[in-house]
Amino acid sequence: MYQRALQEYKKARGLDYILTLNTVNNLGNLYKSLGRLNEAEKMYQRALQEKEMAWGLDYILTLDTVNNLGNLYVDLGRLDEAEKMHQRALQGYEKALGPENIQTFLPALRAMWGLAFLSSRQDRVEDARSLYLTALSGYQKVVGDHHPSCQALRDNLAALGREGNKTSAATYRESMQTRSQPQTIVDPGAGHKLQTSRRHKILERLSLKRT
Repeated sequence: MYQRALQEYKKARGLDYILTLNTVNNLGNLYKSLGRLNEAEKMYQRALQEKEMAWGLDYILTLDTVNNLGNLYVDLGRLDEAEKMHQRALQGYEKALGPENIQTFLPALRAMWGLAFLSSRQDRVEDARSLYLTALSGYQKVVGDHHPSCQALRDNLAALGREGNKTSAATYRESMQTRSQPQTIVDPGAGHKLQTSRRHKILERLSLKRT
């Protein structure tokens, strides 16, 4: 279905049309879920390159794909690249939305979570603790304290500082399963208006959402 949609969007509107690139991103999500990680990387890289050319480096939907790449690189064990992607996403969200808004913006909180894990892997315990605490506070405000993501973050915080503790990528992936899925972008012209979504409201307010 994604491949069919992609071909039709390309034919009708071209490579830089928002729904074309969203479909490429979503194909990357599908391949990642299927464990076809090399194919997922190709889709994410393709989506990222075209989004950067069409909309710029710090457009919200560009940063969503950057975030997805960061998560993928963790799965691939390419942790230095993962850290660069999460840092870029977080800095971009802050630039686009402001430091106060990113504290309750789920894509930014996911990037913080990823950076916290990577800091713990490098024995930067205080950096990891600070990021985990900020992410936990944000998740509590957005989804409630009893959400599985909050418990996973508390577990990660409790594990920090234990002798010999270095969270493995496998453990990280298990804990991250409680988070939302990668950034799947819906058709902005369809019925999925996400009226109750904070993300939608922010994009709308900043005139970043395109139709």
